[in-house]
Amino acid sequence: MRKRIIGSYEGEEKGPLIILIGGMHGNEPAGVKAIDLFLKMLEVEPITNVDFKFKGKVVGIHGNLKAFNKGVRYFEKDLNRQFTKENVVRVNKAHADELDAEDHELKDLIHQVRHEIKEYQPTQLVILDIHTTSAQGGIFIIPAENNESEAIATKLEVPVVKGLLKGIFGTSLHYFIAENTGVDTIGISFEAGQHDDPKSVNRAIAVIVNLMRHLKCIEDTDVEHQHNKILSDYSHNLPITTELVYRHAILSSDEFEMNPGYKNFQKVAIGEKLAKDKNGPILSKMDAYILMPLYQKQGVDGFFFSSIKIEFFSKKFIFI
Repeated sequence: MRKRIIGSYEGEEKGPLIILIGGMHGNEPAGVKAIDLFLKMLEVEPITNVDFKFKGKVVGIHGNLKAFNKGVRYFEKDLNRQFTKENVVRVNKAHADELDAEDHELKDLIHQVRHEIKEYQPTQLVILDIHTTSAQGGIFIIPAENNESEAIATKLEVPVVKGLLKGIFGTSLHYFIAENTGVDTIGISFEAGQHDDPKSVNRAIAVIVNLMRHLKCIEDTDVEHQHNKILSDYSHNLPITTELVYRHAILSSDEFEMNPGYKNFQKVAIGEKLAKDKNGPILSKMDAYILMPLYQKQGVDGFFFSSIKIEFFSKKFIFI
């Protein structure tokens, strides 16, 4: 049985509090593995690099711990849709026996984040929520809806999808904002690749390392080029930024079934048959990139569309 805290590391110098969340969906193990490996890397770095200094504190936290221990996405409902103000108030007021599995997870997760803030007293909080998708294809970052989050997201050498938080509600990035944390907060979510692809772990580590570098928690000289190269290679020919334009919401009663073979950032054309449900075929409403086509039993999003952009990451990468 795993515990809520994956691990933590505190530097000698004060800096931001970085909370890394893995396993918000219980069938997405890559984020948890990446956080665990990264924290172990931090522990041994001073041994091999005597000049290594870390500024700040990193804490790795399991999201839906109960679902993760069972290897399912969730039990009653998608935890990453429960972080609304109204729902948090309801959960905090309710008696324990009135709460379902995800209610308990929500309450405990928020309590843990607040505990870390109270204990470290940072001037800046950074939340990185690591996910994977049921589909193959490109990686991308979703920033919270504020300028600071978007600014750091664009520096991580990964495609950025803006506006996604306007199409869905109740995610960790919606809730963990300055208004609720009491401290300046940056929030980003990273989609590291397909659930079972072992390279998703490597890509998640690379994004964590890049984040630490841009937050000045570590020096550029402490960063190996391989981390940038991992992200550069996988972002080749993907849009630098794109904007959410459509979400296909589903219910379990819809009998939704995605047509096989679709990948993240695959172009689809208006009128293209994408999926089917109990009412018949589902056709594309526009020319767009498709994101997160659903190839698993649990989920509330059949697929997303983002706008087609013409500016792409080039294969050439300049190491900084």
